Amino acid sequence: MISEAVIEALKSFVPEKNIYLQEPMAGHTTFRIGGPADCLLELENEEQLRNVQKYLSLIEERFFILGNGSNLLVSDHGYPGVILRIGKGMSEIRVEGCHIIAQAGAPLAQVAKKALEHSLTGLEFASGIPGTVGGGVVMNAGAYDGELSQVVTQVKVVSRQGETMVFDNSTMEFGYRTSALRKNSFTVTEVTFELKEGDREQIQAKMEELAEKRRAKQPLEYPSAGSTFKRPEGYYAGKLIMDAGMRGYQTGGARVSDKHCGFIINVGKASAQDVLDVICEVRERVKLRFGVDLETEVIYLE
Repeated sequence: MISEAVIEALKSFVPEKNIYLQEPMAGHTTFRIGGPADCLLELENEEQLRNVQKYLSLIEERFFILGNGSNLLVSDHGYPGVILRIGKGMSEIRVEGCHIIAQAGAPLAQVAKKALEHSLTGLEFASGIPGTVGGGVVMNAGAYDGELSQVVTQVKVVSRQGETMVFDNSTMEFGYRTSALRKNSFTVTEVTFELKEGDREQIQAKMEELAEKRRAKQPLEYPSAGSTFKRPEGYYAGKLIMDAGMRGYQTGGARVSDKHCGFIINVGKASAQDVLDVICEVRERVKLRFGVDLETEVIYLE
């Protein structure tokens, strides 16, 4: 439980209206699952982020950086610490020639839309990704043979000590659903994308084609965290799960999607434990049948 002294100190960094105590995390994740966080702060700018991170690190208070919550499963017991939510207050997007500079809280879909408006190609794959720029860069988000590592040239971050640093593409150490930022305690504040001039109609057509593929193949009508498992080398997670006979497998309100077995969906009041139980059963059966270890892509916060 966060002490009154800490709450009072946080009021010196963030407006009191942006401080929420015992905030249900189900309202802050695309899974629509999660117990209460001790405290959630809605951050409005980089200065607030820098000051709060520095203070919480100094007093050794636990905290977690939250964007859109699109790749997150929060425990039913909630989170015993402070959630720092980067959202609308840090979501500016601007265009400079073939470069788009976006703050961490900007939705990736909005950045892709901005690219379309300026006839810039290279971000079509991101038009349907539900995450924010910050979270997307940390995990090198991607879809349909595209990933952010292909277009990111610069990433500005803030350390837990409040220091500003800049990574370029090479120092980001991008890999499949990972980056240097997953291994270090830095928070993204701004990202620069380098795109190419293109034909607006062709860009629009590509976005529409990918959107149609998503609607046809993904269970977008249910809350989920997107693909639950990383793609094993040489395989597709969804096919392994389907071939292991797990299509439609359900525990409580959590279910392996009938439309795409790589998704675990919330079909109605699922608990985090329901999701964990389904994940465990899927991993066990795939391992038993094919000898493949499935690694989760979803972050579990407890």
